[in-house]
Amino acid sequence: MSDNRFEQNLEKYAQLIVEVGVNVEKSHTVVLSIAVDQAPLARLITKKAYELGAAEVILQWTDDAINKDFFLYAAEDRLTELPQYIVDRGDDWLAKGASRISVVSSSPDALAGTDADRVASYQQASGKALANIRKATQANKISWTVVAAAGQEWAQKVFPDLEPAAAQEKLWDEIFKTTRIYSDDPVAAWKAHDAKLAEKAAELNKEQFVSLHYTAPGTDIVIGLPENHLWEGAGSFNSRGEKFMANMPTEEVFTAPDSRRVDGVISSTKPLSYAGNIISGMKFTFKDGKVVDFSAEQGEEVLAKLLDTDEGAKHLGEVALVPDPSPISQSGIIFFNTLFDENASNHLAFGSAYAFNLQGGTEMSEEELDAAGLNRSHTHVDFMVGSDQMDIDGIKADGTVIPVFRNGDWA
Repeated sequence: MSDNRFEQNLEKYAQLIVEVGVNVEKSHTVVLSIAVDQAPLARLITKKAYELGAAEVILQWTDDAINKDFFLYAAEDRLTELPQYIVDRGDDWLAKGASRISVVSSSPDALAGTDADRVASYQQASGKALANIRKATQANKISWTVVAAAGQEWAQKVFPDLEPAAAQEKLWDEIFKTTRIYSDDPVAAWKAHDAKLAEKAAELNKEQFVSLHYTAPGTDIVIGLPENHLWEGAGSFNSRGEKFMANMPTEEVFTAPDSRRVDGVISSTKPLSYAGNIISGMKFTFKDGKVVDFSAEQGEEVLAKLLDTDEGAKHLGEVALVPDPSPISQSGIIFFNTLFDENASNHLAFGSAYAFNLQGGTEMSEEELDAAGLNRSHTHVDFMVGSDQMDIDGIKADGTVIPVFRNGDWA
């Protein structure tokens, strides 16, 4: 695409992020996390947020090379002990009700070659230091959105047969397609998409299945659902009653499982980029909600560190349904990025469940959520399990079995 056309699309994208993604209104604080090589998009997001009345936009710059050097060379205590100002900063953002925009663009294996123990130690320490932010996010107390930008190394991973510039252009094209930027009115297009997913979530909420039974090659598992669980679509509301879109793109409806009632075997269908490494060919055996055996064809050591984050990391915190005919799936592209790959496939997540996936959950204590079956953890990591060969049955309290998915699509 021409430079002028690209700049126009990037501006439309920035507008969508602030208007629909976090729904910036007058006097809002916005926290933007973005890579240094995405400065043009950062400037546009900042400008658009101020035009909508933001009181301040706080930039958190990231850089893959610097992050990798940190994990390679930083003193051990800097990995395991985050300073108090990190905690205080997060609490200050919460006090202001800050909206958070996370722009992901990193290479999926940006930390390849680093010590998995050092990375795991830092993630555990970071999870504890940012626990208040995580809890507020998972209870939708604040607005938040995760979006993407076409980093050069990521683009070359996705399109290895293209020249670097062409690969990056192609990845931007896919980002714009999947976020509806090519629509005449992207904001209106997103509102229509949100309504469609909300309708599907409402249908599932009426059923109130006690469990879901998944079958596919390498998969035969029953996942319990807690009483009064809630399925959600694309849009959510924060504690101020303002609507936001947590992920763009998104094609899923999702809920929280009962983390104590998961039994069987399930296999991944797409690679997972986690902690700067690729994990693929994963297989898990669950008993009474807990992973009791696992393997991976690639990245098994990194997977082991993930599952060892805390007790909750060995249990599920999310169940999400995505039809195989979704646009991202039909593109045939492996993005090596969860934001995209999870929207091409049914997926699950290890770690903490979202409190808003339970009636009254956002007002419950951690202990009350745990008692209701919602997993608690310092982590939340999605992995993809769906395919065009997957069937899912919903099981009612009286034992009635209702087809939900057949051959990877809504039954």
